[in-house]
Amino acid sequence: MDLLTQLNNAVKYIEENICDDIEIEKISGATNYSPYHFGRIFYYITDMPLSEYIRKRKLSLAAMELQNSAIKVIDLAVKFGYDSADSFTRAFIKQHGVTPTEARRSGVVLKLFPPITFQIKIQGVQEMNWRIEEREAFEVFGIERIFKNDESGKIPAFWDECHGNGSYEKLFVDAGSKKDEFGKGACKINALCGHINPAEDSFPYMLFAVRNDECKTDGYTITTVPKTTWAVFRADDVKHIGLQIPKLFHCAYSEWLPSSLYEKVNGPDMEIYGENFEEVWIPVTKK
Repeated sequence: MDLLTQLNNAVKYIEENICDDIEIEKISGATNYSPYHFGRIFYYITDMPLSEYIRKRKLSLAAMELQNSAIKVIDLAVKFGYDSADSFTRAFIKQHGVTPTEARRSGVVLKLFPPITFQIKIQGVQEMNWRIEEREAFEVFGIERIFKNDESGKIPAFWDECHGNGSYEKLFVDAGSKKDEFGKGACKINALCGHINPAEDSFPYMLFAVRNDECKTDGYTITTVPKTTWAVFRADDVKHIGLQIPKLFHCAYSEWLPSSLYEKVNGPDMEIYGENFEEVWIPVTKK
């Protein structure tokens, strides 16, 4: 199955089981991807975590049911998986701006969120710089942290923290003098995401350097990046570090993958930083 078919199958599964306690492992079972990689693809294509999408769909259906039936609020809360009427009401207000009781009134404005449908969107506005690279397995070491699946927005703060407490600078020194591991002008310190088997609700993220004979690796996490084929997406003339990375992932997943001759395989993604450029590396295989 191509990527779009897999994503639409996953959405269909969500809709058919929306009142259940939906596990991402079962959702990703409608695709060829692991729970972690499915969640990551979903996030970069839709710009929202899978958990947020499911919450919005549940609260949209709940709002429609309030306006079209006499169901009690507590029964509706239980139906859509909330522990109590209070927790349901708080979530309902956050999405719709009114209480469940107020939602029954005629003329009230509610924020309904329809099911997502995935399709190829032809942009044609700007060209995408990409290439295919083959690399043998290599070892990396660095500073690792585990994030929840809906905490991708906290990664920039992790970088700031590492700069602020001196751990980034220490890693830079401990990486030795060897440069340009990922091409001319590439920084010695880059980022790796999903390099170990992630849990269903979290993923590992590492600021890393490539290990060589000069490196001092004591106290760092060490892991091996397997031999693979990489699709590499590049942004040049970067003025502010890190701003292009989410855009590159979004374009790679939403525009390039659905229309290319490749598909993503399970494996870590890389963020490569350089002198006035940024790249994302995604492991792929030919269809």
